[in-house]
Amino acid sequence: MRKASSNWLGKIIMATVMGVLIISFGVWGIADIFKGFGQSTLARVGRTEISAEQFRQLYTEKLQQIGRQFGRPLTMDQARAFGLDRQLLQQTIAEAALDEEARRLGLGQSDAETMRMIFSDPNFKGVGGAFDPARFQAMIRQFGFTEQRYVADQRRVSLRRQIAGTISAGVEPSKVLIDALSRFQNETRSIEYVKLDAAQAGTIDPPSPETLAAYFDDHKTQFRAPEYRKLSFVVITPDEIGKWTEVSDDDAKKIFEQRRDKFGTPEQREVSQIVFPNAEEAAAARGRLTSGTSFEDIAKERGLNASDVDLGMIAKSAIIDPAIADAAFSLPSGEISQPVQGRFGVALVKIGKIEPGVQPSYESVAAALKKEIATERSRTRVGELRDKMEDERGGGAGVIEAAQKLGLTAVTIDAVDRSGRLPNGQLATNIPRGLDVVSQAFNSDVGVDNDPIQFNGGYVWYDVLGITPSRERNLDEVKDQVEAKWREDQIASRLRTKATEMVQKLDQGGKLADEAAAVGSKVETAVGFRRDASLPGVPAAAVTAAFRTAKDAVGQAAGAGTNEWVVFRVTDISVPPVDLASDDMKKLKETLQRGLTDEQVAQYVTKLETDIGTSINQSVFSQVTGANNN
Repeated sequence: MRKASSNWLGKIIMATVMGVLIISFGVWGIADIFKGFGQSTLARVGRTEISAEQFRQLYTEKLQQIGRQFGRPLTMDQARAFGLDRQLLQQTIAEAALDEEARRLGLGQSDAETMRMIFSDPNFKGVGGAFDPARFQAMIRQFGFTEQRYVADQRRVSLRRQIAGTISAGVEPSKVLIDALSRFQNETRSIEYVKLDAAQAGTIDPPSPETLAAYFDDHKTQFRAPEYRKLSFVVITPDEIGKWTEVSDDDAKKIFEQRRDKFGTPEQREVSQIVFPNAEEAAAARGRLTSGTSFEDIAKERGLNASDVDLGMIAKSAIIDPAIADAAFSLPSGEISQPVQGRFGVALVKIGKIEPGVQPSYESVAAALKKEIATERSRTRVGELRDKMEDERGGGAGVIEAAQKLGLTAVTIDAVDRSGRLPNGQLATNIPRGLDVVSQAFNSDVGVDNDPIQFNGGYVWYDVLGITPSRERNLDEVKDQVEAKWREDQIASRLRTKATEMVQKLDQGGKLADEAAAVGSKVETAVGFRRDASLPGVPAAAVTAAFRTAKDAVGQAAGAGTNEWVVFRVTDISVPPVDLASDDMKKLKETLQRGLTDEQVAQYVTKLETDIGTSINQSVFSQVTGANNN
């Protein structure tokens, strides 16, 4: 744009273009009023609008969360293939519907109750079992929350649970359902079986040229050469940059001095508190305490249990109320404070055991501190290189050219298929583990300026340099593969025929041991297994088939490989009695109850969405989830 407007003709053209854009923005704005759906609105549930940016953030966070679980990034194409876009949309709409219902019912929750729920969450408790602020901050940051957003989110979640709990109260699975499912799950079977493999298929002579050619003609698609792509990419991540980032002792010591109080273990105290509605009641209670009444007795009189009073061994920073924290850490052990005006009332604070803090030496934390500094510097360097790389790309430079200008190393792969394999069938070894650059390249094209891939806290830029289309191979190229596949098919066909013959003889009164001896095999047994069993040496198909076969009846199933078949007889079926008092039955009942509860709540939410009105802007949804890119 700068180049285009550098002369009088360019200025006239750019002025015309910008004028058209301004008029377009105006038209879009006016259209929003009449259409009732803003360009930024993805869905409306009652009076609640779900914006495109709001859903985009939720969707991105969900993909990143799943990517971390799988150890590799999840693309939007893959997410849509799994239906994650629709699932998240349904979840978001359901949550909005419950929030609308909570407002209609006038439900609310105090700040104190919300904080109590967060403090009691086991995910945020440290080694000592108390709430750990540092752990809390680290975990919510990992999932993209600020503290304010997380607290607000938890308040909404709590209100949704109140509604869901009311709807599902009293839902309980029937005894008939528990009994039927228990019998299904716990039924056991025993079988005797014979495995047939290549040895029982007999001698298979090599195919004639005519036979092989005919087989190849019938199965050409199995032997096609896949599409290959030539691509180049450059990786810029903190880990890569950190390898050549050095940190001196002087730099590390400066940071150590600045953060000395954050290293080591802070002083911890055993703190108990009782909160009163006003200063008069607190003063009266303190008078009774000095006269011999115990702290525990005062708590019991006020209907408080131990968890309401005892904060445990806790650091000053972990006490959310500053006034209570100051009082608790100014008293000696065994003392009770004067009435303290706190955030949630007037409190009396009692101090038990005191554990002094431990301050480590620089030497004991130097290695970890240097690594942290190097990582932080690497993140800054990643940002700088990202901007420079984008500038080079914006100027028309390819990945290889841009990498050379910035002193980076670009990787080039001459040919790779969709599965990440080279023409020799081996996996490409120069692609970092977890980097899904191949599928991205197959969704792009030669000459396309691709967006960078976010990877391990950094970025990956890639170019598609060439495409070798998929093609049919001739027989001479894949003769060995064709002959091997023909042989496998011959073995499989003979084994199926032999297994069918054995089943027919057994149905006519033959013995499995005699049939096994006739084919040079042996009889094996599997005893007392359930439907979900994974038995050594017994293929899953045989386990499934056994539960479709009556006692003393015979069946057959495919083996673990293409050159294996199994013939079996069911020798025993056992259904244990149902003990409703057993631990297994209690767990089963809990599982069924959760399922019935989920179904009940889902039906309620569906009715709620219909009653309050739900609409979805499909075009915005497609844009946010990347469906418009295909």
